Amino acid sequence: MILEKPYNRERVVMYARKFALSRNPIFYTFEGIGGNCTNFASQCVLAGSCVMNYTPVYGWYYISLNRRSASWTGVDFFYNFFTTNQGVGPYGRELPLENAEIGDLIQLQNTDDIYYHTLVISQITEDDIFICANSNDALDRPLSSYNYKSSRLIHVDGVRYDTRFQIDCFDSLYLQTPIPSPSNEGDPQA
Repeated sequence: MILEKPYNRERVVMYARKFALSRNPIFYTFEGIGGNCTNFASQCVLAGSCVMNYTPVYGWYYISLNRRSASWTGVDFFYNFFTTNQGVGPYGRELPLENAEIGDLIQLQNTDDIYYHTLVISQITEDDIFICANSNDALDRPLSSYNYKSSRLIHVDGVRYDTRFQIDCFDSLYLQTPIPSPSNEGDPQA
């Protein structure tokens, strides 16, 4: 049975702050081969949802370096998954920046109109939005300190999960231990 649960924004921020300036060894680091920003953002979202979507090609999952979806590490693929996901896993939509909440994601666009960087919102004040990120590591950095043409907010609305395979992965992620697998069902490589 597919049910919905809230996205745990506090866990997203805890995880983001812990690994903004370091790396969780559970995951491959993509620095030097495209950057680690969206991989980091995906890890943060996983900390707040504990649900992956193993749909081949269009899902959002990480098993290993060679067994992951494009949406786990690719800026545009990440955006497309979150704004169109109708299945299990986190889902959301693009909203104006004034609707931002902690745990949401911001993607930056350059002057060539390419979205190139994914940031995790860790704090919001009256004056600024603060973010955590990898690839140009940032811990509670003001968004206003970035140089970019435009941005888009990905607001996470919630998480859908299959009651047969639900686990709470946060402690494993946070403590850098392998994530227990609820089942091989849905794993595109099983």
